[in-house]
Amino acid sequence: MSQAIVVDDVSKIFRIATDPVQSLKERLVAVGRRHFTNFTALAPLTFSIDQGETVGILGHNGSGKSTLLKCIAGILRPTTGTIAVRGRLASLLELGAGFHPELSGRENVYINAAFLGISRKEIGSLLDDIIDFAELGQFIDEPVKHYSSGMYVRLGFAVAVNLDPDVLLVDEVLAVGDEAFAKKCIGRVKQFQSEGRTILVVTHSSDIVRQVCNRAIVLDHGQLIADGKPADAITIFREHLHGTLIDDTPHRSARVHLDEVRVLDHGDDQVRLEVEVMAVEPTDGVMLSVEVTDKGNRLVYRVDSSQLGMPVHLDEGSTQFAFDLNVSPLLGGTYPCTIRLIEAETGRLLDWHDLQTGVNVTRSTAGEGVADLGAALLRRTHPVDHPA
Repeated sequence: MSQAIVVDDVSKIFRIATDPVQSLKERLVAVGRRHFTNFTALAPLTFSIDQGETVGILGHNGSGKSTLLKCIAGILRPTTGTIAVRGRLASLLELGAGFHPELSGRENVYINAAFLGISRKEIGSLLDDIIDFAELGQFIDEPVKHYSSGMYVRLGFAVAVNLDPDVLLVDEVLAVGDEAFAKKCIGRVKQFQSEGRTILVVTHSSDIVRQVCNRAIVLDHGQLIADGKPADAITIFREHLHGTLIDDTPHRSARVHLDEVRVLDHGDDQVRLEVEVMAVEPTDGVMLSVEVTDKGNRLVYRVDSSQLGMPVHLDEGSTQFAFDLNVSPLLGGTYPCTIRLIEAETGRLLDWHDLQTGVNVTRSTAGEGVADLGAALLRRTHPVDHPA
């Protein structure tokens, strides 16, 4: 299989002033006297992506994800190394990147296409599809400075995916905007996958990686620390983002952490997950979530305390909670689950607990998949009359 992207010994170092100036006069006086330090955004990286792969890049803020994507897109020039991209490349790297605020959405579509070397005639033939996908209606002729963040995302993504790219670069967009449009974007990504296109997705969301990627790369402070199957990369990402492993136990927040999680059969197709949370002082502003997956790491169900309308208040010491799950729709099998403790305001993960044998459904059912739809096969002995 041919390689769509080749990153060979690529690094990126930024020169940052340690004594920033504020005015033109200060700049003139400081000529030749300013002091700088080097910041290594990317250590030398070497990897390749085959044509048709969908690869997620995970990492914390400042890990070098977006810098790497900008180098691949040609927006930034690497300090060392080379990058080769095969085929037409389309990218959506930042909210509103490449849009002129005073021009209309329609005018910005033509400008974005021109940056990618696409003729006005060609983009004209695609314009209706772009407008339909973006769902902007009459707003397409309004200056984009009046657009909401969601409208920016819709227009930018619509342009990128309708320009027939061989390689698509996406930075955080699949996790932005309303739920319906996010599903629409993921649907288009899956269409691209079926067509054998190459996709590189930068995200904080392990769920996005699970849904659409067949490979994942993890960056930490500019270093490549994992490159492999999504499930393995997600585990490593969590360990590096939220602390190192000590005796196979995640390093926990000094303020609050999960102390114990227990799984209990609760009768009548109910499973109870009992969660014990420890806090050094009374604490608000946190959420608890439960996520159930199948053995293939596909999401079955996820919900958090905020969605359930249940505020989480922690007393000093131990506070106990319980999630009651109705497992009657599930086929028989074992379903891993994860309990997470999250800072509500920032979404920062404070602690988590993985239960590989979390939910066991022992019923004997026919069929494959996740849910038992209770199928029955009937044999018809007489012809069925169809309406004319």
